[in-house]
Amino acid sequence: MPILQNRRFWIAATIVFALVLPWLPFSSDYRVFQFTLVLVYSIALLGLNILTGYNGQISLGHGAFYAVGAFVAAILMDKFDVPYYATLPVAAVICLVVGFLFGLPALRLEGHYLALATFALALAVPQLLKYKAFEEWTGGVQGIVIVKPDPPFGLDQLGFSQDDWLYYFTLFVAFLLFWAASNMLRGRTGRALVAIRDHHMAADTMGVNTALYKSLAFGVSAMYTGIAGALSAIAVQFVAPDSFNILISISFLVGVVIGGLATIPGAIFGGIFILFVPNIANDISKAAPWAVYGVVLILFMYLMPFGVWGAILRLIRWLQSARKSAKMSG
Repeated sequence: MPILQNRRFWIAATIVFALVLPWLPFSSDYRVFQFTLVLVYSIALLGLNILTGYNGQISLGHGAFYAVGAFVAAILMDKFDVPYYATLPVAAVICLVVGFLFGLPALRLEGHYLALATFALALAVPQLLKYKAFEEWTGGVQGIVIVKPDPPFGLDQLGFSQDDWLYYFTLFVAFLLFWAASNMLRGRTGRALVAIRDHHMAADTMGVNTALYKSLAFGVSAMYTGIAGALSAIAVQFVAPDSFNILISISFLVGVVIGGLATIPGAIFGGIFILFVPNIANDISKAAPWAVYGVVLILFMYLMPFGVWGAILRLIRWLQSARKSAKMSG
């Protein structure tokens, strides 16, 4: 098998690069913190891609699940002294249940109607988090400040900073979640989700329980996004309702499309895009950064209509075709 088609080669290369990344000369604590956020966004984008890319349900409300996961982690750490790593399964279960329950009434909605319903969810959740009845728990508009965890096992004596440790912790969680998503989407569940996306009436005819699988897709998608939100709260050390506005949800959808719909590696490229491109646009033009961002977005859509990962796959196929042509002509 050619090395460019060898899946194990790409997995190994990615893991090795990710492990050595924080030790590169340009990787200050702030840069490592940015890499951590890229992984966090990648997890959230993978969750949204399961729903939108593989199941065909458009969501503009995943910022709400991101906020729920972040506040669950912050409240558990601040009010109950729960270890940071133990907050992740709690955030995962809560967001799974909330996403599944939201997916049940959403079964009657499709296309732009579903997008509007999820859009309303993204608008409502930050306001609910600021509601006076919940202020004792959420901190209201002031939010919650949490303490960044120290490296365990004496790793600080080996030169590990808090940001280094959180990067590797987030990388480990991301690896598990990407591996789980890959196995799920390559199996029976993934085939059912894609069948519903392509033609739900045909899927019904073939015996696929469309209601169950669509709700399950919503639940799993929300779970991934909630875990990402919890990791974000731990890394940033602060959560506030106004930090989770509608732009978060729109950025997630943009990242999924930029990385590549219905692709697992595309989530990583989408995470890189939504973290770094706005900062680059702001550096280019402080007066009109969104204009620069819009131009970059248009260029990506014209040059890479199938996303960054789709463009990479097309380049690989072109190189392999050129190589075969050269062998045949030689």
